[in-house]
Amino acid sequence: MTATDTELQPRAKGLTRRQKRRLSRGAQYVVFVAAVVALAVTADWGRLKNQFAQWDIARQMFPDVITLALKNTVLYTVSGFVVGLALGMIVALMRLSSVGPYRWLAGIYIEIFRGLPALLIFIFIGVAVPLAFPGTEIVGGTYGKVALALGLVAAAYMAETIRAGIQAVPKGQMEAARSLGFSPARAMVSIIIPQAFRIILPPLTNELVLLFKDSSLVLFLGVTLEERELSKYGRDLASTTANSTPILVAGLCYLLITIPLGFVVRRMEAKAQEAVK
Repeated sequence: MTATDTELQPRAKGLTRRQKRRLSRGAQYVVFVAAVVALAVTADWGRLKNQFAQWDIARQMFPDVITLALKNTVLYTVSGFVVGLALGMIVALMRLSSVGPYRWLAGIYIEIFRGLPALLIFIFIGVAVPLAFPGTEIVGGTYGKVALALGLVAAAYMAETIRAGIQAVPKGQMEAARSLGFSPARAMVSIIIPQAFRIILPPLTNELVLLFKDSSLVLFLGVTLEERELSKYGRDLASTTANSTPILVAGLCYLLITIPLGFVVRRMEAKAQEAVK
């Protein structure tokens, strides 16, 4: 048999690439369903219900869980976001400055506060600051301390986000503004920064979600009953009732805020991608 005859013989048919993908996807579905069924069969749902789903305990949490705990959590988050945004803007502009010491100082700040856990920042604000400045009190009491602690952490991340947004604006925008007689500062405030915020709005909203969860660290500052946020409120009631239902309710209240915010972030990202196309 010659080489030509061998080439003319039909090749054994194997799975196509599409068939292999379908087979792999089907195997993944089977594994997923098997894992869910195994979890549903082996879990002790009765004990879980007794520990996490006592509806009489859950009813007793209302309306305080909304009017007190959730309200405080939102206040802590918003105040921290405002402080972080203002400080982050300053640090971002310092990072872009032509003055060397400004850039170095901004870089050091970002590296330190991005590298330290938020818990340590809260402890520093609650313990180290009063020791360093005896007799002084942070404006706003606990609310001011939380705003400062969350703001210091958020500013390090927001500064890099804002810097990236500013650098994403075409340089021709600044040149055009300068040709119209704008000063560099006025061009930055009136032309560059508004365009940058359109770009960075989704990641800033995502940072708001992260701050909402980090507000649970307020318990390390020592809060009164009226200053408790969701996590602290749920833990206190769980200890009082010897049941974990309050923790589940507190978690659901977190989701009432974070899920809609996550949806907003995805919508803004989709619109930004459509605008680019």
